[in-house]
Amino acid sequence: MTNTVEIRIAQRGPFADGHAFGDAGAYERLVGRAHFSVDPEAAAQSGIVDLDKAPRNAEGLVVFTADLIILKPLDMSLGNRRLFYGYGNRGNMRELQFFNDAPASNDPITLADAGNGFLMRRGYAIVWAAWEGDLLPGDGRMILDVPVARDGDRPITGLVRSEYIANGFGITTFPLSGKASTRSYPSNSQDSRDATLTRRRYANSKRIPVASEDWRFARVEGGQGLDAQGIETAVVPSDTNIHMAKGFEPGWIYEVVYTAKDPRVHGLGHVVVRDLVSFLRYETRDSAGNANPLGGNIEKAYCWGRSQTGRCIRDFLYSGNNADAAGRKVFDGVLPHVSGGGLMWMNHRFSSVVSPAGQQYEDHWNCADRFPFSYAESTDHLTGKTDAILKRPDTDPLVLHTQTATEYWQRRGSLVHTDTQGKDLTQPDNVRVYMWASSQHFADPNKKSPATGGCQNYTNVVQTSMLFRAMLDALDAWVSDGTPPPDSRIPLGSDATLVPYARWREMFPSIPGGAIPHAANSLPLLDFGTGFDSGILDKEPPDIIDAEGYAILVPAVDADGNDLAGVRAPMVQAPLGTYTGWNLRSRGHGHGAMYMFDGSYIPFADTAEEREVTGDPRASNVERYEDTGAYVRAIEKAARTLVEQRLMLEEDVQRCVAAAANWGRPLHDVKL
Repeated sequence: MTNTVEIRIAQRGPFADGHAFGDAGAYERLVGRAHFSVDPEAAAQSGIVDLDKAPRNAEGLVVFTADLIILKPLDMSLGNRRLFYGYGNRGNMRELQFFNDAPASNDPITLADAGNGFLMRRGYAIVWAAWEGDLLPGDGRMILDVPVARDGDRPITGLVRSEYIANGFGITTFPLSGKASTRSYPSNSQDSRDATLTRRRYANSKRIPVASEDWRFARVEGGQGLDAQGIETAVVPSDTNIHMAKGFEPGWIYEVVYTAKDPRVHGLGHVVVRDLVSFLRYETRDSAGNANPLGGNIEKAYCWGRSQTGRCIRDFLYSGNNADAAGRKVFDGVLPHVSGGGLMWMNHRFSSVVSPAGQQYEDHWNCADRFPFSYAESTDHLTGKTDAILKRPDTDPLVLHTQTATEYWQRRGSLVHTDTQGKDLTQPDNVRVYMWASSQHFADPNKKSPATGGCQNYTNVVQTSMLFRAMLDALDAWVSDGTPPPDSRIPLGSDATLVPYARWREMFPSIPGGAIPHAANSLPLLDFGTGFDSGILDKEPPDIIDAEGYAILVPAVDADGNDLAGVRAPMVQAPLGTYTGWNLRSRGHGHGAMYMFDGSYIPFADTAEEREVTGDPRASNVERYEDTGAYVRAIEKAARTLVEQRLMLEEDVQRCVAAAANWGRPLHDVKL
């Protein structure tokens, strides 16, 4: 028995109204589903948790199905013969947004959806396929249907832990998963006495039990009222929802631990990517005889993923999936972005694929950040284990790993390039690592104006999409003709640009009225039970084995508070404020803890007079730039420096210059 792939195209038509994208010409759009079957006993699927417990078809194969969208040159001979696989993010398609500066869309079809057309002008065949099996339909998300594992004719049960943080008053009900977009594992019992609900003020605070009579497994339904009495609601028993009649208090961290049933075989998500990309680049027809929609015109394959999907790429490589079932290389080059030091929590029983990796406040106790953290081989000083993400030289791809300042503060990003005690690690020859200095985890290329978003400071406004385009061109040149990309650009302990928090605190300027984090996000060594290595978490919440844990370091800063090392985008080289990788929660919502993945923009004083009145130690805008023309010239100089270093494309220089006009408004809060 062998693995099979069948492509069923339901829609086929022009993309962008037939617009011609340079030499690549017009593009077409294909929408359908990819149908997979795999031999659960074959070596290619070894290690997938609970695959042996999944239902099989008449041929003894396990089947699963993924949504599929392809944008490709209408005439493939005009393309660049490269496949660009977009991992998306929680079912959402992000690639055109970040590489093309396009509006966010899960249904790209118009010319506006193409943005500046970068990926199309380069001639890529862009492929999206659902790889995450715990999402529900809605908002155009891409859906993967994977089987439920069972123990013969009985359901499989096990512990599940979920977290809830209400953003306002009046919230009484959550899905057990914590997210409306995500499937919940059903509770095996609807008696709240068979589960535990706690709440705590901060992630490391003592868990306070919530009495079982104060909550229940239920949901609220509403509808038409009777006799003009208004809209009625009802509390309905539910094995997939949690309900508190008094409401969840905003800002508190609630956590339920319950016995769930019916785990899904989420490890098949890696198989979707592996087998689909392998088919599209190597085969001419699928298992049903349908022609390969890319026509056998693919020479190289690349992928990009950000945050959750950046972790997914790292996990894909670590678990050996870059070799297909025939031992052929799947991706020639990969671009994991803002993954931090994490892997996926996917190939585990009752895994929460959608769940973010642990932050200082939110989801702190998740198990995504675990050794090995680096592409390079190192030894875990707490366990004595030696390992690396890359350890299969015959099939390992070229890697351009990019991360922002936020990953150092919230996502343990220093561990990508240090050992577990914080010492610099030399990366393999096929890896480059770049820190995008003073930028934040989600840098929306279409952000219009600064806003606090519930934080104490404005969220970080540094724009970095021009760096994505340069990275992809550099990767293609490296794969295609061996032209090496720019050297890694990261903070290092050896030159004191990567430092402990205490040293950073000494360096950061004393900005009037400004609060700072009390520490970077720590990473203790946790115990999830004896079954963890085999894919079963049997201890929830986990025990702390070593509270000090792994060394987490942060980038050193200049007198303005901006990161010294790394790739400094034009806005960082010519700043109008301090741009950080951290932001702080406001009072009443976990006050003082870092907020999710947000960074800060803390404006400079506009004039020397304002700076003197406020006591701001940072030079004012007019002390730095005589007028808006001087600011524009500084931005252009910074952009051209990046072009010379092959970290930015010439086409982006004028985009940066245009954005800098009029003091960079409305993105910056300049009052001159």
